[in-house]
Amino acid sequence: MDDLHSHLKDLEERLFDPAVRGSRQALAELLCTEFREIGSSGRLFDLEDILTQLPADPGDTALRTLEDFHVSQLSDGIALVTYRATRTSPDKPTVRSLRSSIWRLEADGCWRMLFHQGTLTR
Repeated sequence: MDDLHSHLKDLEERLFDPAVRGSRQALAELLCTEFREIGSSGRLFDLEDILTQLPADPGDTALRTLEDFHVSQLSDGIALVTYRATRTSPDKPTVRSLRSSIWRLEADGCWRMLFHQGTLTR
């Protein structure tokens, strides 16, 4: 379980990386084809929304960090991760949120995110 914890934390942190966020291909390698996200705005996004919108925002240089990372294995090949995220930018207020993701082990042996939700906190 410790290996899974470290691996999924690494995958979540990759999604914080501006180089990954700016690359349609890198994002597609981390997300399932059925991916869905409920953003902190309350909007629902699918895979194509993410693959189109994230790389189109090259000005997003915010630093993202996570803490209180927890993994719950729901079944073989399905895991729920929860954590607190902080986004800091030099020219914007700091944003804090609670995050949850469901990761699925795919047939090719790679873990990919199936679902993600962010909820703003104070």
